[in-house]
Amino acid sequence: MSELPTVAYKVLTGAQMAALEADGTFKGAPVDLVDGYIHLSTAAQLTETVDKHFAGQSDLRVVAVDLDALGDAVRWEPSRGGQLFPHIYAEMPLNAALAYGPLERDADGRVELPVAG
Repeated sequence: MSELPTVAYKVLTGAQMAALEADGTFKGAPVDLVDGYIHLSTAAQLTETVDKHFAGQSDLRVVAVDLDALGDAVRWEPSRGGQLFPHIYAEMPLNAALAYGPLERDADGRVELPVAG
């Protein structure tokens, strides 16, 4: 098995992103709070996640999350199609965000990853 990524992605609404910036931490979206962990996706999983769970929504942001900074709070668990997804069993601090920006797509419809700077 290949090594797991050290960066994953969280999709937030504009209001959730503003709260993360203001509060310095993100407790979770409604689905995260119900499930007991914060759902993340790898770069390879991100477009399908957006298409499945955020279809028709606007004013979305993508946050690149440093999984190493979260240590043991991160667990890789099977979900959609048996794929391993990263889940955070804690609040997500703003200082774990490597980069973030508006959700945009490339010419092929894939979600573009945020870049720092």
